[in-house]
Amino acid sequence: MPSPSHGVWYLGPLPLRAYALAILVGIVAAVLLTQRRWEERGGDRDQVVEIAFWAVPFGILGGRIYHLVTSPDAYFGEGGDPWKAFAIWEGGLGIWGAVALGAVGAWIGCRRQGVRLAPFADALAPGLLVAQAIGRLGNWFNQELFGGPTTLPWGLRVDDSVAEAAGYAAGTLFHPTFLYEMAWNLAGAALLVWADRRFRLGHGRVFWLYVVVYTSGRLWIEALRIDPAHGFLGLRLNVWTSMLVGLGALVAFVVVGRRHPGRDTTVLLDPSAEPTQQASQQEDVPQDTDTDSAAVPADDEDGHPAR
Repeated sequence: MPSPSHGVWYLGPLPLRAYALAILVGIVAAVLLTQRRWEERGGDRDQVVEIAFWAVPFGILGGRIYHLVTSPDAYFGEGGDPWKAFAIWEGGLGIWGAVALGAVGAWIGCRRQGVRLAPFADALAPGLLVAQAIGRLGNWFNQELFGGPTTLPWGLRVDDSVAEAAGYAAGTLFHPTFLYEMAWNLAGAALLVWADRRFRLGHGRVFWLYVVVYTSGRLWIEALRIDPAHGFLGLRLNVWTSMLVGLGALVAFVVVGRRHPGRDTTVLLDPSAEPTQQASQQEDVPQDTDTDSAAVPADDEDGHPAR
C-alpha cells in the first residue's frame, strides 16, 4: 500500500494541506449526520451549526494541548522547537483532549441554544466516529502514526527517509494503523446508529457507548504503533487512557440506563418553552346561544303559559 507522494498543494502562495482538509471534511460530515439525527430527536437542524461554532474550536484546542502534554519532546525537549507547538497543520491532535474540551464548547453552545447536552451528545456520537475516520486520512498523507513492520499484503510503504527515521531499513512495510482505525470507527458508527434505533437509547447513553467502542479499538491499534510516546509501567500512556476512560464510560452507560431507561422526552432545557400546537375547536364545539330559550314561550305571573 503506497503512501501519497504529496501532502500539500499550492494555489499560488496559499497551501492546501491534506491533514487540514481531512479534518474539515470530517467536521462537515459530522455536522450533516448530526443535523439529521438531531431533527429525529425533536431539535432544530440549525442549532447543530450554532453549537459546532463553539465545540469545534474548543475541540481543536483541547486536542492540541493533549498532544503537547503527552508528546512534548519534539517541542520542548532537547533540540525541540517550541514554535512548532502552533503548527497544527503538521499533525498532532489528541482525541482525548479534543473530546474533553470539545464537550465544554458543546455545553456552552447548548446553553446558548436552550437545549440539553445529553440528547445532543447522543445525536452527535456516530458523527464523531465518522469525523475521526475521515481525519485519519491526514495521517496517511503525512506518513505518520503507522505501526510496526509487517509482511501482510496491505503493508504500508513510506518514503525511505521516513522509514530510516523510524529506525528501520528503507523499503520496510508497516502496519497502516490509520486504515485500521478508519475501518473500526466506521463500523462503530454503524453500530451506534443500529443500537440507538433498536433500543431507543437516550440520556447520553449513545455517547457513552461511543466512548466504549472507540476505546476498545484504540487499545489494540495503539499497541501496534511505533511512534514516540510516553509510557507508564510498560504501556503507552494512550493505552492506559483507553482502559480507564473506556471502563468509566461502560459504568456510566449501565448506571444511566438503570436510572433513565428509554429516550429523552424533550431536548429543551426548559420544557415549558416548547411551542404547543393547539387546534381551534370553536367550529367543532357547538356554541351556546339564546335561540332555544327565545323560541320557548315564558310563563306569565300566574304560572300559566304565556300566549
